[in-house]
Amino acid sequence: MTEALSSLRSLPSPTRRTFIGTSAALLASSLAQAQFRIEVNGVGATQIPIAIAPFRDDGRSPQPLGAIVQADLERSGLFRSVAGGAVPIDEIARPHLADWRAKGADALLTGSATKLADGRFDVRFRLWDTIKGKELAGQSLLVTAADLRLAAHRVADAVYEALTGEKGVFSTRIAYVSKVGKRSTLWVADADGENAQSALGSPEPIISPAWSPDGRSLAYVSFERGKAIVFVQDVSSGQRRVVASFKGSNSAPAFSPDGRQLAVTLTRDGISQIYVMGIDGQNMRRLSQSDTIETEAAWSPDGGSLYFVSDRSGGPQVFKMSANGSNVQRVTYQGAYNISPSPSPDGKWLTYITRQADGAFRVQLLELASGQAQSLTTSRDDESPSFSPNSKLIIYATRAGGRDVLTTTSLDGRIRARLNAPQADVREPMWGPYGR
Repeated sequence: MTEALSSLRSLPSPTRRTFIGTSAALLASSLAQAQFRIEVNGVGATQIPIAIAPFRDDGRSPQPLGAIVQADLERSGLFRSVAGGAVPIDEIARPHLADWRAKGADALLTGSATKLADGRFDVRFRLWDTIKGKELAGQSLLVTAADLRLAAHRVADAVYEALTGEKGVFSTRIAYVSKVGKRSTLWVADADGENAQSALGSPEPIISPAWSPDGRSLAYVSFERGKAIVFVQDVSSGQRRVVASFKGSNSAPAFSPDGRQLAVTLTRDGISQIYVMGIDGQNMRRLSQSDTIETEAAWSPDGGSLYFVSDRSGGPQVFKMSANGSNVQRVTYQGAYNISPSPSPDGKWLTYITRQADGAFRVQLLELASGQAQSLTTSRDDESPSFSPNSKLIIYATRAGGRDVLTTTSLDGRIRARLNAPQADVREPMWGPYGR
């Protein structure tokens, strides 16, 4: 981790804090359904007090819908739970809102989860403003038992949007990698880390997962054939194809915002350089033209440019170039070692990993308009930051308590939620887009 980028020219193209994925930690198949434990530290500048009354028939549901919604909202750090009582209140009832206001709740969520004759569930909710005494939102979701957790996340998204004005991300997904022994696994899970499904298992390392903009595919690097090769895999069917298997190393895939191209790092010409190709691996062209390492490309939200890491300034720094490879500009100036750039979907921010003077690797946030940068974490071994699709949170990997864990942070660093998988180390998270 502490090696300079310029000293790794002879190794496979760098992709993360260590610039090679042999340290990616992975979860064994037996832990696929293991429950993540969420630890929230810090709160927002203001918190919205909300009461979630027991949903009618929630006790008969295979998933505790109300508890999932509550956990989602609390994990954001923007909500404070007010006791919802023991009596179920469904979406049909007209609650006495003044009573809930007297209990300290500014909002009240009610609902039901009715099992239908065909085995599906009709999940309904209603959100009330107890201050103004009016309904804020309501919806009905018809889902299978397997999608009940997803339904709860969507309820939380609706509550979050109604009360904050921002789109929620609780129903989105993350990808990450883990390792137990010599077995590596690529996982896809809900944004809270639950409902993890194995996308690929291998006795060789798997690194650098990257979502397609429609959330249907994952690109990643696998060493299963004895060297770094880039694959693209359909998340639903598991079908996959090789898109980059050139001489040397093939690494660091990144989908363009329109989903038609992949940026990759190749050493086919002797040194790590950035190339762009179609998602079928055809029509490849070289973008970077230098005699220094160029790697870790990340597209701007509009697709007009790419951020990347280069040691052309004497040490690894983040640069930016136009999508045709022209107009190269340096982006990061604070610190001597900056890697793993990830721009926010709204185009306002760039997160990356910086090595500070004391040797700690921490998540950094750069406001692109002002050029002001700040550290968001106090840990020492952070890596792989990735923005949520609403640009309000960043997920990253770090070490805590002697283990590798996934953590989310707000953009001011005040709210951090740790996703702890029991008996497992997890690394290289990538937050997926809206839609599933």
